[in-house]
Amino acid sequence: MIFKRVGDGRPYPEHGLSSRDWAAIPPSQVRLDQLVTTKDTLHLVALLDEDSTFFGDLFAHVVSWEGDLYLEDGLHRALRAALHQRNVLHARVHEMTSTG
Repeated sequence: MIFKRVGDGRPYPEHGLSSRDWAAIPPSQVRLDQLVTTKDTLHLVALLDEDSTFFGDLFAHVVSWEGDLYLEDGLHRALRAALHQRNVLHARVHEMTSTG
């Protein structure tokens, strides 16, 4: 299994982070098998598009909440890493508490 679990939606409350807020979080390595996805489908064109990160963040966005790491943005990056036999992904991890 590539991921810890395949989810469908975000179980955590809205965090309200803007693109600028995400950019302020330094990237770190996250193991793919520790991630829970927040999407259960992927558009193949996003996976195969070499320019898919041109207008977005170069790093995936992960929310740490109640002991799990949720892959909020960057599913195609994570799958590309897995296809290249890599076990880790560089991501920005937002530590979220139950109160936000």
